[in-house]
Amino acid sequence: MHRLLLLGCFWLLTAPTVSSIFQRPTGSAAPPRLQYLLEPLHSTVHTQRGATATLPCVLRALPRNYRVKWSKVEPANYRESIIIITNGLYHKNYGPLSPRVRLRHSHRYDASLTITDVALEDEGRYRCQLVNGLDDESVSLTLHLEGVVFPYQPSNGRYKFNYHEAKRACEQQDSRLATYQQLYKAWTEGLDWCNAGWILDGTVHYPIINSREPCGGRLLLPGVRTYGAKDKQKDRFDAFCFTSALQGKVYFIRGHLNFKEAGQACRNHGAAIAKVGQLYSAWKFSQLDRCDGGWLADGSVRYPITTPRERCGGLPDPGVRSFGFPSKEMRTYGTYCFVG
Repeated sequence: MHRLLLLGCFWLLTAPTVSSIFQRPTGSAAPPRLQYLLEPLHSTVHTQRGATATLPCVLRALPRNYRVKWSKVEPANYRESIIIITNGLYHKNYGPLSPRVRLRHSHRYDASLTITDVALEDEGRYRCQLVNGLDDESVSLTLHLEGVVFPYQPSNGRYKFNYHEAKRACEQQDSRLATYQQLYKAWTEGLDWCNAGWILDGTVHYPIINSREPCGGRLLLPGVRTYGAKDKQKDRFDAFCFTSALQGKVYFIRGHLNFKEAGQACRNHGAAIAKVGQLYSAWKFSQLDRCDGGWLADGSVRYPITTPRERCGGLPDPGVRSFGFPSKEMRTYGTYCFVG
C-alpha cells in the first residue's frame, strides 16, 4: 500500500487524450475467465431520470499498481468517453458526467460507479476496465432508463428534419432521440406509426403493429421497419423521441385560451407551459388522464388518455392524442402547465 501511495499521483497528472474504439468480440471463442474482476450478477441496471444509480464493479483481488477505468460507449460510433480513473487511493473524473459521478467505495475491493441525478443522456453501455499491464480485463454494464417513446414532427408537416434538427427538436421537448432498443421496446408495447423517423445512431425506422397498404403493404409482417443509415445533413424524416420520469408535475388549466393566453395562464400560477415530452411523461408515469385538449409549448394541442372511452376520441388504446397545430389565435382550448 505504501508503494501505491508513492505512485498514486503520477497517472493523475496526465489526462487521457485519445478515445479508444470499443472492441466487440469477433470469434466464437468464449471470453477468458476474469482473474481480478467479479462478473456482475445483473448486467443491466434499471433507473429513472432524476434518480441515483450504481453500476457494480467489484474486484476479487487487488493486483499491484493497478488502475480501474470507467468509460461510456457512445451509441453513434462505439467510441468510449472516459468518466473516472482510480488506483484505489486517488481518483480523477473526466468529461460532462464529472460533476455527477463518484465511486461508491463501500469497501477496499469496491470500484462501483454511482451516478446522481440521472439524465436522459446517461442511458447506455458502460465499461469498467482493470488496467494492469498484460492482465487487463473488463466488464460491461447497461444503464436502462424507464421511459416512453413518442413520434414527433414539426408544425409544417412530416419529413422536415435532418438528423441534427431532429436531435434538437427532441431536446426542445424535454426528451432526446430514442435508441433502437428503446424504439423496439416501444413497438413491443404497442407503438404503431407509419412515418419514418430518425433515432440516436443516425438510422431511420418506423414501428408497425398492424400491417397496411400505406405502411409497406399488408403482406409484410409486423415489426420495426428500417431504412438503415441515412445522410444526416440531406435526408429528412420525422423523429422518435424518448423521455423519462419528471422532476415536477403537469396539470391542466381549463379555459378558452389562445396560445399566448395559455402561456400567460401558466406563468400566473408560477409554472411554464408544458412541453410535449413532459406531457408524455405525466401520462406514462403519473397516469394523467384528461379529455380536454390543451396548448403545449410547441404550439400543438394534445390530451393524455390512460383509460380509453368513447367520448375521449373513441380510440381503443391509451395514448396522447393530438389535434395537431391549430391557429395560435384560436380560443378553443385550455392549457397544460408544468411546475418543477
